Amino acid sequence: MLQWRDRSPQQWQEFVNQEVCVTAHDQQSFEGRVFTVDPVSASVVLVSFPETKLRPSVRVILGHAVTDVQILASGTPDSESRMKSLFLPDTAQVLGADELKSRRENLRVWLEKNRVPVTEDGDVLRVASVLSISAPYSTGDCNCANEIILARVQSLVESVPGELHTSLA
Repeated sequence: MLQWRDRSPQQWQEFVNQEVCVTAHDQQSFEGRVFTVDPVSASVVLVSFPETKLRPSVRVILGHAVTDVQILASGTPDSESRMKSLFLPDTAQVLGADELKSRRENLRVWLEKNRVPVTEDGDVLRVASVLSISAPYSTGDCNCANEIILARVQSLVESVPGELHTSLA
């Protein structure tokens, strides 16, 4: 039988959003939905939505202590969105679709004024096919493997002038 720590990240990914029972080396067991598995330590992040509590609980079971993980029930899109809402704010709900559209358009115009080749790919801005900027279109939402390009585009995002800056801040 394959030990928990010896599994690959792809195998751990199969457990995400599943309701599981994790058994630790001291025979203690924990139930909940897998939010993620740390690829370095093999630690499992479990989220439980108890009916009696108002707040969900989050528990981390360290990878070295995990002896067995059994799937109890399959995940659903609803359970996945409930878990994600705990950790990742839904920018569309926080800002509204119109505000996000305005931010995207203002940033696109600013980048074009600075002669940066930018295209729209749905809700994502793409710069020279090597950098992407996703909602809510701030410096932390830039993603690029090239650190030089990343730093320069982030600098432009930070320097949006006056009326544009207030809608991007």
